[in-house]
Amino acid sequence: MVTITDISKACGVSRATVSKALNGAPDISPETARRVRETAVALGYLPNATARALKLGRTYNIGVLFSDATGGGISHEYFSQILESVKAEAERLGYDITFISRDLGGQQMDYYEHAKYRSCDGVVIASADFNDPAIVRLAMSEIPTVTLDYSFDSRTSILSDNVRGMDTLVRFVYTRGHRRIAFIHGEMTSVTQKRLASFKKTCAALGLEIPPEYIRSAVYHDPRASGLATRAILALSERPTCIIYPDDLSFLGGMSELERNGLSIPGDMSVAGYDGIPLSQVLRPRLATYRQGAERMGREAARLLIEQIEQPDTWLPQQLTVEGELLPGDTVADIG
Repeated sequence: MVTITDISKACGVSRATVSKALNGAPDISPETARRVRETAVALGYLPNATARALKLGRTYNIGVLFSDATGGGISHEYFSQILESVKAEAERLGYDITFISRDLGGQQMDYYEHAKYRSCDGVVIASADFNDPAIVRLAMSEIPTVTLDYSFDSRTSILSDNVRGMDTLVRFVYTRGHRRIAFIHGEMTSVTQKRLASFKKTCAALGLEIPPEYIRSAVYHDPRASGLATRAILALSERPTCIIYPDDLSFLGGMSELERNGLSIPGDMSVAGYDGIPLSQVLRPRLATYRQGAERMGREAARLLIEQIEQPDTWLPQQLTVEGELLPGDTVADIG
């Protein structure tokens, strides 16, 4: 195992100089620092994480918390895009990531306790029930946190522009001639509240009267729930001409129900999704959807969390809204 002593001998400098160079101390020349770092890489030197943590007061380890109602978590494409982006940015900045949960080898502990147990410098809360007391405890603790799509007072958050996204989607459907538009939404979260309010507000601005039975509740990332909601909509005496689904994956349940009733897309029923996951664009016909900026959300979450960790004395909470884009696809027929 290569040690600091080996590097000092190879470079002809003291162990103290090597330590300063590897830790970015400002009181050695740039040339010496560069030579020491290059030698360390060439010799295959790996720093001792425990010793580094004791010396610098940081573990260079951030936690990532994923939890959703269906248990799908990171298996869902939208969340996996966020996770990959968090991971890439954290690694670029010299940090590892650890998943935070309530279980550890059968031992029950809450999220805050797990983050402390893993010595996380901070935590990205990417998907969770933000009314859960365990989530609130973590988010409001001394541990730096960044939340996605939810804002706590005096805490940093990254928000998808759900209001603008739904407005864009409804207006697109409207320009294709649709006046009877149904909306199947996910469980009642802050995201759902924003999308539902935007849906109603945009429809009102366009002069559309949406019957209450056109608005149905389901569960995010759950095709079965959206399938049942679609079945209820199709049983109406006056069907809508377009159905907007809570997310692209949930649309698959609606697609199955439409096929079961012998209805074609978009010939007999137009449809649209939300999220813009890659799957939506390989389906035939391509799904009309609103692509959220998942990659940027993950990247900014990691960046802002690490800034908060490394600049605690000057850090001010921030809210960053990430815009998305419409993917028009081929599933909304022009009936105008």
